[in-house]
Amino acid sequence: MPAKTIIKPAKSAPAVGPYNHAVRVGDLLFCAGQIPLDPATGNLVSGDIKAQTTRVLENVKTILEDQKLGFVNVVKSTVFLTNLADFAGMNEVYASYFTSDFPARSTVQVAALPKGANVEIEVIAHF
Repeated sequence: MPAKTIIKPAKSAPAVGPYNHAVRVGDLLFCAGQIPLDPATGNLVSGDIKAQTTRVLENVKTILEDQKLGFVNVVKSTVFLTNLADFAGMNEVYASYFTSDFPARSTVQVAALPKGANVEIEVIAHF
């Protein structure tokens, strides 16, 4: 079995619980769900779903870049929204980060997210 490597990018906001930003096993990177935390303050960013989705995807980007990967390496994403009516706004921002060879994706509505976030996104990437 391949070794498990814990990933904690220095440029990321601290985790808000007992988990790591990502775990690498073999040639796969499993990224924890990211919420719209400002890495400089650790606080939730204000704004609409587009502003929150942008911050979430910038947080995902930080993890990917720490491992010398990009959005093109993402093979699966899961989007959690507290209001599925925000899908169009989230999707508009999402499409500006994932521009070709899109990953498989699931999007679900949830009752609540940590710190009152409106969106959380987790990804699996391939080296």
